[in-house]
Amino acid sequence: MIDYKKTNAPLNTVTRDMIELSKDTGNVYETVCIIAKRANEIAAEMKDELDKKLQEFSSLNDNLEEVNENREQIEISRYYERLPKPTLIATQEYLDHKLYFRKSKKHSGVI
Repeated sequence: MIDYKKTNAPLNTVTRDMIELSKDTGNVYETVCIIAKRANEIAAEMKDELDKKLQEFSSLNDNLEEVNENREQIEISRYYERLPKPTLIATQEYLDHKLYFRKSKKHSGVI
């Protein structure tokens, strides 16, 4: 698992020059696809991690500790809300050259 708190991704949306961003691939759409695929991976990882943490609180019995557990659940949720969005993390990874991608060979002829 990646520690998303240690990423240097911005917390807010940043306007990017897509031509400059696409210098490695030479294609804006290819760059967007690479970043989008990584963002989906990050989002799935974060969701799984959050679900695992919140499952610790799920119980079938109602008890007096429910109020304290609820506070802990809220704190965990707030932690994940304060993290940079998956798209911003993926974009920063792309800019830092931390993503591995390769071009597939173009298909020639009929599909």
